[in-house]
Order: sequence, then structure tokens, then C-alpha cells
Amino acid sequence: MKINVRLLILLTGCLLLGNRLAHAQRQQMLFNSDWKFHLGDVPGSEQPGAADKDWRTLDLPHDWSIEGPYSEQLASATAFLPGGLGWYRKTFTTPAGFRNKKVFVYFDGVYKNSEVWLNGHSLGKRPSGFASFQYELTPHLNATGPNVLAVKVDHPQSADSRWYTGSGIYRNVYLLATAPVHIRPWGVAFTTPTVSASAATGRVAVSFTNASASAASVTVTSTLLNAKGQTVATAKQTVPAKPGTDATANLTLPIKQPALWSADHPNLYRLRTTLAVAGQPVDEVSEEVGVRSIRFDANKGFFLNGENMKLKGLCIHDDAGALGVAVPPEVWERRLKKLKEVGCNSLRMSHNPHADYLYQLCDRLGFMVMDEAFDEWEHGKNKWVAGWNVGTPAQFGPHEYFKEWGERDLRDMVLRNRNRPSIILWSIGNEIDYPNDPYSHEVLNTGRNPQIYGKGYLPDHPPASEMGPIAKRLVAVAKQADRSRPITAALAGVVMSNFTDYPAALDVVGYNYLEFRYPEDHQKYPNRVIYGSENGMARDAWAAVDTNAYVSAQYLWTGIDYLGEARRWPQRANGAGLLDMAGFPKAEFYLRKSLWTSAPMLYLAAAEVPAAGATPDRRQRGTASWNWPAASQVRVTAYTTNEATELFLNGQSLGRKTGRQPSWDVAYAAGELSAKGYRKDKVVNETKLQTAGAPAAIQLTPDRRTLPANTRGLAQLAVAVVDAAGCPVPTATDEITVALTGPARLLGIENGDLANHDNPTTPRHRAHQGRLLVYVQPTGAGPIGVTLTAPGLRAASAQLQAQ
Repeated sequence: MKINVRLLILLTGCLLLGNRLAHAQRQQMLFNSDWKFHLGDVPGSEQPGAADKDWRTLDLPHDWSIEGPYSEQLASATAFLPGGLGWYRKTFTTPAGFRNKKVFVYFDGVYKNSEVWLNGHSLGKRPSGFASFQYELTPHLNATGPNVLAVKVDHPQSADSRWYTGSGIYRNVYLLATAPVHIRPWGVAFTTPTVSASAATGRVAVSFTNASASAASVTVTSTLLNAKGQTVATAKQTVPAKPGTDATANLTLPIKQPALWSADHPNLYRLRTTLAVAGQPVDEVSEEVGVRSIRFDANKGFFLNGENMKLKGLCIHDDAGALGVAVPPEVWERRLKKLKEVGCNSLRMSHNPHADYLYQLCDRLGFMVMDEAFDEWEHGKNKWVAGWNVGTPAQFGPHEYFKEWGERDLRDMVLRNRNRPSIILWSIGNEIDYPNDPYSHEVLNTGRNPQIYGKGYLPDHPPASEMGPIAKRLVAVAKQADRSRPITAALAGVVMSNFTDYPAALDVVGYNYLEFRYPEDHQKYPNRVIYGSENGMARDAWAAVDTNAYVSAQYLWTGIDYLGEARRWPQRANGAGLLDMAGFPKAEFYLRKSLWTSAPMLYLAAAEVPAAGATPDRRQRGTASWNWPAASQVRVTAYTTNEATELFLNGQSLGRKTGRQPSWDVAYAAGELSAKGYRKDKVVNETKLQTAGAPAAIQLTPDRRTLPANTRGLAQLAVAVVDAAGCPVPTATDEITVALTGPARLLGIENGDLANHDNPTTPRHRAHQGRLLVYVQPTGAGPIGVTLTAPGLRAASAQLQAQ
């Protein structure tokens, strides 16, 4: 056999060059598996030789607080769940491809007061439980031997937040390696200063570091790729970089016929930025970006890509009930898709930066985002212990480290997320100006001040005048990191903030529950951009937005029920959401859908007729149930987008009514309650409620049958208790047992009950309103069996496949 030597040499050279380039460029991997954990302090655990063989082995993300137990002795603000101190340790060998490189560890979030060591050497501390941060490992890394990364997490007071925060390394951890010349963390900034349907201009600023001992001439190239992977635009610049210094390149990308990002069409590009030295690539960062324009106008509201629109917003917190704050992406994907159905086009990240993947989901699903940094500044707020607004509150919280860390936390939030097309606003604070909590002002002795509970001005509280200088400083920090978006804050005490420099420091001013002030302040401050940054569910709150061109938005409190900010024990959670903690829609979901969407929809909800003179609870919109005691008087409400609705009971018409929320007071009779929706006198949809019989069977509906085993994946299985005819039984509370076979674990069970104190991973849970949600996570590849049983009920099973 003849061998082409020249070809062999050429191929060998190409292979060696390819290996060298691969070795030189950035590598990144999830660093979540096989950590050791111990709840409680073990002095000396930062040392590599510390004994941890008896510690618990687990995979991140991990939230130890949700493991409980619930206790009435803890704080309602944080769901009556514990804090504490915990240690994490991971023993690892440096991956072969990471040797002879700069190696870093990146934490997306650790709650809170974290300190990190590598092989006994302290790398740093971060008090904030919501900040993302990175440490270099290189100086203390064993290139070939074992390494021990240790993390101490200290959450000493459970009542240190007004909502549930969890505890631990509750977000992803990444290990990454770069060449000495590399792009800085969050070092690529992409903006689109000019945008039209025919052309756009992309600006790319690239910050990089030369950590080598020699000067380098660095060629920076940015390439924009469309959804098909085709190059749309490219630009390059060569920049000299002295040893041990940072440098910046500024590039311009002309974009023809851009596919614009919007809520309805969230088109994305991929921006690939590379560094090359002496013609050889040394680093690359690739991320999704979008092309869009945003503008707020004091008289006309909000514009996306030149189109005037209302922001139909919802506020959300981090947790997912039984999962705490260690929430897999699939959970939020399911939730967000459901919120999209209701007409929501915007989310407010209350009241802290959220997990990295959540912003990516917003980019891909088309949600405009207000990213929020703080709930308090230099002074603490009330954290309720015995129940919301009950007893004596605690005052612990992030204000304790705000002076030292606040500006850095804000800057890092903006840098981390500035390339997200979904983000349209940076918020520097939520209700910092809540009257008397903590700031106060003499004006509280006069006028209409609905949130001060009759206390008036409190001279022993911090003066409201302190807020203006802090706000100006924070705005400057945010704008230093990103000038392409306006800065806002959610104001609760506009009546006193108007006497300070606080509102004037902002580009856009959010009003919390202050719809009555819109007309007066719009007239008094004609250049102020006003919107609802947090609002109640009442229809008149939406009318204040819908009927005023100058009001661009409302953000309802809240999109989803959440742990903490609970009322008295035994409640663990707040029930203000459109969805419950299992992600099941409540009646309020359909009311909102009737206001925010236009396609034909019809939903029936039933509730007891309020007693004479009683004020109906606006958060109790009824349930989709036609099981009531005999002789009950039931108020039936139709939530609809139709012109008219006709209600029937057992085939007999109870009358046709118009409007989006017609109601009938009905003498209950078992059977079928049905409705028809009309447009132009034609029936466009129908719905019904059926009186359910006794519980007879379990119904099981997985959201997917095939799971990725290599990324852990997640199946979410909706469980319903039904009668012999298959009709859901909304009153069922049967205890259901979950059994798994194959490579899987039960990640948790959530029933949506605000007062449920069961351990989330216990395989037995009671149904609430006849429902449960079961989370199953693969532990490897192979078939997975899920079987649900309950005494007296026909069992249900499902087969999943992890591959």
C-alpha cells in the first residue's frame, strides 16, 4: 500500500494545530454534581484534609431550607422555614483540557454570606444571596492531583427577608478555563442604537484581559449569526494590550433587514466574539442577542420597535413551592408558557436578580423584563414574624451590607444581563420609600396616604431626604454599565418622595398601588414617565392603564403564589397569584385573560353568594366546581372575551348577559352547569361544570415522555382525582403515594395548598382541590416507571424514557 507522505504530514499538522487551538480556547462545564453537604458548622472544613465521608452527597442546585421542618417558632415572612449554616465541599481533579490555563469557578447564586476556599486558600466572600460572582482558582490549583473546593454558607436569621429566599448553593455552578488573554466576565456589551425594519446598527464593546507576561496585539472579531447560522454581519479591530492590563475594542455591525425581537416574535441572533493573538484564536464567547428598540414617552407611554403598546406585566419571586428556590429550568418554562396564555408580555423580577436561565427563557419566549436589584438600601424594612402585619417585625436584611456592597451588586446585575433583549428596565429598588418603613416625612401628617395605617410622620425614622442622594449614586452606577435602558424604581410613597430628589433621579417612575395619583402627578410633573410598577387585581387598576395613554404599564402582584410573606400560621405562602405554586391556573387567571386577550374564551367559576353587606374578597374569584351543599346560593361568574354569555343549569337557561365578567346568583342543584359564548349572536364557544361523584380513580398526565439524561432533565406530572365517569373531583383530599422504578428520583410534590407542611420529597401527599404536581428527575439513562396509588382509587401509571 502506498502512503501519500505529504498528505499525511499535512493532516498531522492540521490535527496538531487543531489540538493546540482547542487547548488555547475557552472551555466551560457545569460543576453541579457530586458535592458533599453538611448542615451545621464544622470548623476547619475549608481544609482539604477535613473529614467529609459521612456528609451527604448531593447535586446542585440545592436549597436546604425547603427541607424544613416548618415551625411556628420561625418567621411568616420566610415561610416558617429555617435558615442556618451549611458547608459544601467538592473534590475534583483538574480536567485535562483545563491544565496550563486560567481556571475560574462561577457561582450564579448562593444564599447567603458565602465564603469560598480552594485547597484551604480563601478566594473571597460575598454577602448577597442574589449576586453572581466568579473567583480564579489558578494560583492554588493542583494541575494533576486532587483539589477540594469548599463553600461556607451562613444564613443566621430566618427573618432576614420579606419573602422566602432559601439557603445554600441554590443556582448553577460552572467551571471555566481560558487562555491568559481572555474576555473578562460579562465583558461583551451588545447594543442596537439605531433600529428600523430595513436596517439596524449593532455596537459591540469587548473588554478583555492580558494576563500574560508579554505585550500582545489582540485581534477582536465579532460576528452576528441569524437563526439559521448564517453570518449577517462581522467586524474586527486589533488592539494592543500591555501585560497585566485590561483593554477594550469597539466594533460596529451593520445589520440589513433585521429580524426584530418582540413579544410576539422573539427573534434571536447569536453574537460570536473571538480574540486572536498572532493569528491564532485564544478565546471565544458566544451568546444570544436581539435587535430591538425601546422608548418611554411621558405622554404616550411605551414603544417597542416604534409600536406603541401596553405592558401587561406580572411580578414573580424565585421559588416554586416544594422545590424552594433550587428550581430546574423546565419548571419555569412551563410556568412562563402558561403566563403567556393570559396575555402577559412583561415580567418584573421581584425584588432581586433571578437565575441565569430564567432570563434566557424570557428572551426566547418573548417577555419584556424589569430587572430589580434591591428591596432595601441603607435601612432595614419590617420582616413579619407572626404573620403579615402582625406583632413585632424583625429588622435583619441586606441593608446590613448595602454601604459596602450595594454598588457592586447593582453593577454586577447590569453587567451580567445587559445583552438580554428581554430586559427593558433596570430597577434600583422596590418600595424603598414605603411610608414609615423605614423613611418618613412631615407630609404624612396631611392628605391621602393609604399605606401608613394612620401613623402619620414619625420623626425617629430616617428622613425621606436621604433617598435622593442614594438614588442618584445608584443611577450613575447602572448607567456606567449600560446606557441603553432607562433606570426605574417602584415607589410606594410617592406622596413623600415627591418632596425629595428621588423621582427626579429616575428615567421612569413606577407607582405601587397608587393609581389614584396618576392624573394629579401627570399634570404636576408633565415630563415624568409614570407607570404601575406593582398593582392589585381590581379591574379599575387595569382601567387606569387602559384608558390613559400616558400610563404604559401595570405589574400585577403577583403572577404565581409564592413561599413566604404569609399570614398567620399555618399558612406558609402568599396566595396572590394567577397560578398556584403547582402552576395550576386559578379563577383570577381567567379574569385576567378576559381583560388582556381578545380571542374567544369562556370560563366558569362558582363561589358562595356573599352575606348581605359583606365586602367580597377580591382574591377569591371562585373555583371551577359544581359541588356545593344542598340549598346553597351560589354566585356563578363567567370570565369571557365574548359579547354575551348564556348560562344553563341542567339544560334550563338562566339568562343571557353581556360583558367580560357577568354573574348570576343561582340556587344550587346538582348536575350540569354550562355556558355558551356569543359573538354577533353566534355561538363561538361553550364550557361546563359537572357535579362530581365520589373519588374513584387517579388521572396522570406527564408534560413529556422523553427526558435528557445527561442534563438531568425533569418531568412534571399533573395528577387529578376523578370520579367513575372521569370527572375531576375538586373537593378530593386523598393521600396519594408515588412509586418510581428505573433511573429516577422524586424531586418533589406540590399541591398548591398554602398551609401544606409536608416534606416535599416524601412520596405521600394529599391532593388539594383534587390535584397534585409531581416532579421526577432522571439519574441516568433508561426507562422510568411512575405509579400513583391511593386507598380506594384506581391507580395510574406512566412510562418515561431518559436518554
